[in-house]
Amino acid sequence: MLLFGLVLGSAVYCVLTCIAAVRYVMAKPAKPSSLPPISILKPLSGIDLGLEANLRTFFEQSYPEFEVLFAIRRPDDPAIPVAERVRARYPNVPSRLLVTGEPPYPNAKVYSLDCMLSAARHELIVMADSDVRVTPRLLHTIASEFQDEAVGMVTCPYRAVPGASFWSRLEAIGLNTEFLGGVLVARLLEGMKFALGPTIAARRAVLRQIGAFDSLKDYLAEDFVLGSLTASAGWKVVLSSYVIEHHIGSQAVVANLRHRLRWNRSTRRSRPRGYIGQIFINPLPLALLLTAARPSWWPVLAIMLVFRALAAWSTAHLALRDPLTRRLWWLVPLQDMAGFLLWLAGFWGNHILWRGHKYELLADGRFRLVGEKTTSASAR
Repeated sequence: MLLFGLVLGSAVYCVLTCIAAVRYVMAKPAKPSSLPPISILKPLSGIDLGLEANLRTFFEQSYPEFEVLFAIRRPDDPAIPVAERVRARYPNVPSRLLVTGEPPYPNAKVYSLDCMLSAARHELIVMADSDVRVTPRLLHTIASEFQDEAVGMVTCPYRAVPGASFWSRLEAIGLNTEFLGGVLVARLLEGMKFALGPTIAARRAVLRQIGAFDSLKDYLAEDFVLGSLTASAGWKVVLSSYVIEHHIGSQAVVANLRHRLRWNRSTRRSRPRGYIGQIFINPLPLALLLTAARPSWWPVLAIMLVFRALAAWSTAHLALRDPLTRRLWWLVPLQDMAGFLLWLAGFWGNHILWRGHKYELLADGRFRLVGEKTTSASAR
């Protein structure tokens, strides 16, 4: 029957996840023969939870030459005093803060990156979101991975760190046990042909070759498109050996579900076949459905619990060294059910709320503004 075939496919996916995780942790970059100067670009918009601590970690890099650039849309944004306070604390690190004004196209983050790229001095560019936290070894590791001249882009996997809310913790467990598994399996089967948004590094020449940020301005999932264009241009995209911390904040249930639904709808529009294929990342929900249809097949559910546990361990522990999942492992089945329902919900609707604006998602992955700014809580 079809449902049993889907369960079997999800079991194969769990095995592939374990293999992919082992392959990932075994890959180590060569020691760098040189340490080229690096420009760090950080778009800001409002105050994320722990923003000042996040920003400080980028100024504390054990690296010989780098600069940090910030871009912000409005001069009254509350993130400006925070950024200025951090800049004053590290006077020996070259840094600038740009006030860009409102973007002329839908993706405000891309506009900020474009403005910073024009002002950046160096050829190696690191783009990092404001909710990212790193150790002093980030730039050194990235420089090591660019020793191969064929590498055009390096993208960092991330360990999600939640805020205080239950829903934030549930989301973080999903990211650390399920999302990374999909990334690692894709890397194993076809190589990296995409990038992950929180932290991406690229050669300026590569950005110039693919049309820089002008080619991304109308896309919501600009990270996926950026990696895809780089791979299509013949450059290697590398999943970094450096794992960043992605501090996802603390949201109440409605805001959290809204932003997760936005993410699913964006994924469906960006890579529709891949979104359908995500059916196989749901071994427990599929096994539960099979058991409900055929109660005598309950051993299948027990077997899939083992498969899912191994897959979750391989990503959360082996690849990410995630203390959250180790402590709250019993939430994994609940998160799997929530993730499955949100995946199903993602098949419906083409509108999202993002930073107080309503947008329509188009069939090719682009998006456009369709309404005036609202007072609704915005999703990340």
